[in-house]
Amino acid sequence: MPKITINAKTLEVPAGTTVLEASLEAGYQIPTLCHVAGRPALGACRVCVVEIGGYPRLQAACSTPIAEGMEIKTNSPQVREARRTVMELLLSEHQGLCTICDRDEDCELRKIAGTLGIQGTPYEGAQALLSLDESTAALYRNTGKCIKCRRCVSVCHEVQGVGALFPQGRGFDTLIGPAFSSPLAEVVCVQCGQCAAVCPVGAIGERQQVDAVWSALSDTSKHVVVQTAPAIRAALGECFGYPPGTVVTGKMVAALRRLGFDAIFDTNFTADLTIMEEGSELLSRLKTVLVDHGEAALPLFTSCSPGWINFAETFFPQMLPHISSCKSPQQMFGALAKTYYAEKIGVDPKDMVVVSVMPCTAKKAEAERPEMRASGYQDVDHVLTTRELALMIKTIGLDFRGLPDESMDTPFGISTGAADIFANSGGVMEAALRAAYELVTGRSLPGDNLHVTQVAGLTGVKEASLVLSDLLPDWSFLEGVQLNVAVAHGLGNARNLVEGIMRGERRYHFVEIMTCPGGCIGGGGQPRMTTDDVRLARMEAIFREDEGKEHRKSHENPYVQALYKEFLGEPLGHKSHQLLHTSYGVSTLRV
Repeated sequence: MPKITINAKTLEVPAGTTVLEASLEAGYQIPTLCHVAGRPALGACRVCVVEIGGYPRLQAACSTPIAEGMEIKTNSPQVREARRTVMELLLSEHQGLCTICDRDEDCELRKIAGTLGIQGTPYEGAQALLSLDESTAALYRNTGKCIKCRRCVSVCHEVQGVGALFPQGRGFDTLIGPAFSSPLAEVVCVQCGQCAAVCPVGAIGERQQVDAVWSALSDTSKHVVVQTAPAIRAALGECFGYPPGTVVTGKMVAALRRLGFDAIFDTNFTADLTIMEEGSELLSRLKTVLVDHGEAALPLFTSCSPGWINFAETFFPQMLPHISSCKSPQQMFGALAKTYYAEKIGVDPKDMVVVSVMPCTAKKAEAERPEMRASGYQDVDHVLTTRELALMIKTIGLDFRGLPDESMDTPFGISTGAADIFANSGGVMEAALRAAYELVTGRSLPGDNLHVTQVAGLTGVKEASLVLSDLLPDWSFLEGVQLNVAVAHGLGNARNLVEGIMRGERRYHFVEIMTCPGGCIGGGGQPRMTTDDVRLARMEAIFREDEGKEHRKSHENPYVQALYKEFLGEPLGHKSHQLLHTSYGVSTLRV
């Protein structure tokens, strides 16, 4: 535990700690524009420089490890002047258009400039070349706003393992983007939005659909319904001053009602439905192998995360038969809204507009996939991120914190706790195990309060095993089977897991993969910045929501039971296959 001094405060910190981390522990916030928590330091922006006694030059706090006896000054005149100069140079190149930028409230460049007292840019000259890329359904890129911090590169390569973005050129001419300045639509971008989640400025972000939603809401000939993903309720409050991990379900519903939606529903309903279909699919494949001695693609992979689907289609097309044919809960909802619900309320599907509020940018692209038209129309018309919904609420001047708690509408507003945990990495797996175990044994899943703790948390790849015994007669063929499952979150972890399966090093029956670190609670459309502390706080909030529900297993949802009885028939039946299932093909993205 080296002993150091920071601004005359003496403390001991573990060996290997950086000056940036030690300063935070000492209570000093050092500004930085290139650093991504949990990733190797880049030292690229030089905004985090500090003065260290005995060192001839200022050092980058993010990449300098502490050493015994260090005397560090984080706010000396030399440090303040250096930071101002760096920021003034960045601002001189940045085509910010701050008065109309969608990052106005959470632009890190602007905030740091404000804390340094910068009120003008003394440097005049060339600015970065402005090129706007809106080639994908999910994301835009604006090179004129890029400050070359390389955060997006770090996340795309090191966390997601996709490699769609690179620094190209040198010095002032450096350009951050796809190879050969290609549009995002022509490279291997899976549209996960993790680049947008870490960008400190407005150089990359979600393609907004706010105006389209306003237009639909103002059209009296349209019946506009909205669905909200489980992760939204644990994150939306951050946009209104609540601490991470505050559940604001009731206030969110009240806000949506005041925005003018005709019905407010919960994607959780179709998350419960997903468990019914996907769990049945898993048991069907196991029966094919163990009873019929036929062939079935195992392990079965979940299909809820569209970024993962894009990733698999691009990098692992040979694994596509292993991916569940179930649509994501978002798309199941859209298909049912424009068939079952439209018929129930007497609305022509062509006059119904389905809006989703999602933590995920890739959901925007998923909604536009050509196979997502089971209703005869585009099943989901518009997709908003958490950030876009917050913007709409602020636009009409709602006092969000002062709103009453209101309830969602029936029939698609009722869900179980199992659906809530879809938001967390490991949640789909746990929800599936709750239902499948009870279906084959007649008993509740053993363990701590129904939780499968082995698949929870932020470990990159998690595994669990469950021996099936004392089964109901119809499922006796599973007697003694050790059901092996795995969970991965973040596409870099997913790649390692899939490659291990392909090499025969890992053997599972069921695998959950979520595109974003932490799962949907860390999605590319969530409030910035999503650190691990924020992810954990949101996860805990989701578990509290689950534990507070009357029903906590998907097959217990009375409205799901009624839907099968009235409309769908049975899981994996003809109608459910028609509306709730699909198939995936080899990506047309260039590799």
